[in-house]
Amino acid sequence: MKNFEMKEDFIASAFDSFRIESESILATGEAIDREEFKKAVVALGNAPRIAAAGCGHSGIACRHFAHLMCCIDLPARFLSPAEAVHGGLGYLHEGDVLVIVSRGGKTDELMPIVDVAKTKGATIICVTEKFDSPLAQLSDIKLKMAITKECDKYNCQGTTSFAVTNAIFDALQSALVEYTDYQNETFALIHPGGAVGKRLNNK
Repeated sequence: MKNFEMKEDFIASAFDSFRIESESILATGEAIDREEFKKAVVALGNAPRIAAAGCGHSGIACRHFAHLMCCIDLPARFLSPAEAVHGGLGYLHEGDVLVIVSRGGKTDELMPIVDVAKTKGATIICVTEKFDSPLAQLSDIKLKMAITKECDKYNCQGTTSFAVTNAIFDALQSALVEYTDYQNETFALIHPGGAVGKRLNNK
């Protein structure tokens, strides 16, 4: 077992993360253009299929987003950047929607995905902090992140940006529930498992 020196400031640093993340989530709510957000909801709500792609923490958030979409009966999947360029891009067809996440907007692994998606006629929604980035410039719809700083003292770990990305995705799902007039009866059908499934199906 490692013998770490106890420091007095580690608890303060931990609880400061709640403030940092909440401030960035609120700032993102102010930064996102509502017309762009509305376009994103309409595109997602009418898409035959949805794909989401990102690397690292963004990729993990995209997996969550794909599941959120499936939970409201919108067919979606996470598109692995590694698998996408080895045939996985066959999932995307004309009229589909690709959600792509990159804080800096220039992740090398994502550029081929965007290029192929445009060629195939998919609508591209970019979640980024940099609207002048290559990914943003190639996207049809842009949703802006506003990150004050990451939680760690080195400002390197994808903590705050992960929380903000998930907050954007949660907001999209909330809007899509209203836009598509999604009903709990459908959720009961596709979610028979767990306590939620039991509660819904016993009604």
